[in-house]
Amino acid sequence: MKVGNTMEKQLIISIGREYGSAGHEIAQKLAEKLDIELFDRNLLDEISKIKSSSYEDLARYDEIPKKLFSRTVRGYSNSPQLNVAELQFALLKSKAADDDSFVVVGRCTDKIFEGIAPVLSIFITADLKDRITRIEEVRHLSEKEALKKIEKHDKRRAAYHDYYCKTKWGKASSYDICVNSSLLGIDGTVDFLYDVVQKYLNK
Repeated sequence: MKVGNTMEKQLIISIGREYGSAGHEIAQKLAEKLDIELFDRNLLDEISKIKSSSYEDLARYDEIPKKLFSRTVRGYSNSPQLNVAELQFALLKSKAADDDSFVVVGRCTDKIFEGIAPVLSIFITADLKDRITRIEEVRHLSEKEALKKIEKHDKRRAAYHDYYCKTKWGKASSYDICVNSSLLGIDGTVDFLYDVVQKYLNK
């Protein structure tokens, strides 16, 4: 697949993010600039059609860590969290096998493509005060409520990631690139990552 106006070369960009870091918006703008697809919760739309399930039912378990007392029998788990995760992993792997290039937000894609396709793994962080301000504005919450929401979501994302991956969520050594979006802002971070991708593709 052709990536932007550069050479033809498959590339999957995995973007992990702290809650409130604008990671999703950065991923969306980067995908648009590169002219490749973005996958996040929209994966559930495809899965709901394939499995004849409702989007709402699947979304309840999206990026949720597996419960402690779930079990697997003959390859089928009684954990809906695990089943939704595995369905997303399988769909993404099939797209990678088709030689597609795309950006994925979360969903352990820094690791699930190992041995299948080239992946550039990125983690977006931001100063806590900026994250709180963003969540206050976007979610119309108080400072205390915003901080509580950040802590809840980060804890959940870490548990989800660390269950499926051998690396630690948010730890610099787990990724190719870690970026603090507070330094350059959203558009500046997108421009920086775009330049990195171009150099990566042409190395």
